[in-house]
Amino acid sequence: MSASGGTKAIVAALGANLAIAVAKFVAFLFSGSSSMLAESVHSLADSGNQGLLLLGGKKAKREATPQHPFGYGRERYIYAFLVSIVLFSVGGMFAVYEGYEKIKHPHEIEAWYWPVGVLVFAIIAEGFSFRTAIKESNETRGALSWTEFIRRAKAPELPVVLLEDFGALIGLVLALGGVGLAVGTGDGVWDGIGTLCIGILLIAIAIVLAAETKSLLLGEAAGIDQVDRIKAAVVDGDTVTGIIHMRTLHLGPEELLVAAKIAVQHDDTATEVANAINAAESRIREAVPIARVIYLEPDIYNEAAARAGTNPAKDPARNPAKNPAGATAESAEPAAPDEASDTPADPTETGH
Repeated sequence: MSASGGTKAIVAALGANLAIAVAKFVAFLFSGSSSMLAESVHSLADSGNQGLLLLGGKKAKREATPQHPFGYGRERYIYAFLVSIVLFSVGGMFAVYEGYEKIKHPHEIEAWYWPVGVLVFAIIAEGFSFRTAIKESNETRGALSWTEFIRRAKAPELPVVLLEDFGALIGLVLALGGVGLAVGTGDGVWDGIGTLCIGILLIAIAIVLAAETKSLLLGEAAGIDQVDRIKAAVVDGDTVTGIIHMRTLHLGPEELLVAAKIAVQHDDTATEVANAINAAESRIREAVPIARVIYLEPDIYNEAAARAGTNPAKDPARNPAKNPAGATAESAEPAAPDEASDTPADPTETGH
């Protein structure tokens, strides 16, 4: 996993959560606080989540095989999605259940100084982990807001750690508030309410993570700035005169597939076109280094045919392959590629 995968942030979060999970469970044993039990399970689930992220990063490094010719880069997305499931089920649902039981059957908190002391320690430790995640994220976030960064990041690890640590800090404050009110009023219901709020918070974060990682699993295109750099790199103004059609797809956080149909002159030789394609691929990789899989298909762009929609492939009545009996001399006229008939006059339009 590269630095952009947030390895430091993951390791920092893993160490903090393991220490906090043990401390919270000890506090639960001495105090009987349901908030502490829910928080200890939350921290244990977070520790498992960081382990999943590290495992996903390791598996993603495997070499491509005949069965998986584009490699295993998306393993990182799969394990990030598993994190959201664990956070929802083990963390969120357990806390909701425990909170409901404590509200229904409240009891006074014993040895209140245990949970309070552990919660203060946990806030400090989670704050350190959160600070590490913020520092690593700032290296790649650029001018994006935090919301935009979480939504647009192609490497899932940093958004996952950021949301987990943020949720953990809010959860600790809720737990501290629940324990404080329960001790101050002598009513254990407040401890249950704090636990219930923690569960709802974790479920909300899990849903956000699931939605974002689902989008990555389905396959996201390159960012707008990357698409612009690729388009600028493809066209040389000599042999390659424009882009008829282009698609990009992330095969993993750090591997991009580029497929484009490029416009060339009708009188270019095969050698000239082949050399132009090789040169374009080199320019693309220089402009966007993560563009490792590139397919460029040359074609003759007929702007007049594109505007008129006279493409035999789209009209069975004029396409000999689809309707031999209806073929006419008109169907032999030069036509734009399949996509060009659906494309506006601007030949550089992409699907983004």
